[in-house]
Amino acid sequence: MGRRRQPQIRERLLDACTDYALEHGLPDRLGPFAAATGASSRMLIYHFETRDTLLREVLGRARERQVEAFSELLRLRPEEDYLVTLARAWSAISGPQGEPYLRMFSRLHDSAGEPLWPGFRRAATTDWLAPLEVGMHSLGRPELATVVLAVMRGLLMDLDATGDVARTDEAFTEFLSTVRRAGL
Repeated sequence: MGRRRQPQIRERLLDACTDYALEHGLPDRLGPFAAATGASSRMLIYHFETRDTLLREVLGRARERQVEAFSELLRLRPEEDYLVTLARAWSAISGPQGEPYLRMFSRLHDSAGEPLWPGFRRAATTDWLAPLEVGMHSLGRPELATVVLAVMRGLLMDLDATGDVARTDEAFTEFLSTVRRAGL
């Protein structure tokens, strides 16, 4: 009879692999995960069964962290103009706090990422709509949440492709100014 799996060890391994992947990207082999966790590749397979299962779970854990952090950034603060909230959120999402997520998830936005996470592109779009709708509702324009999301996602793709922080930051600032001038 084999040893029983210990969920707390699996969770510790998953967190360590997620930390590694956010800092370095998803590895092509298990070796870097094993080194990062202090476990063997065999132990990782024991707990996760396959490399792809481990990669999917790492992506899922990283996405949980991202949604939690960014939802907090995008949430409505009654004492603050929502456009100010969006400006601060953009700085965090496009800056050092968001960089690991941009690096990790950018490859899932095209069809090559579909085998690792079927439906990722849809989830990555719709999970930000709720906090944006609440925030934009405070300005009387909840329907603009989709526009705000589209601008943010487009500028993040631009930033990922070009690395031009100054230009993408300026574009987002100009977008917020345009929204403000439109009477919101």
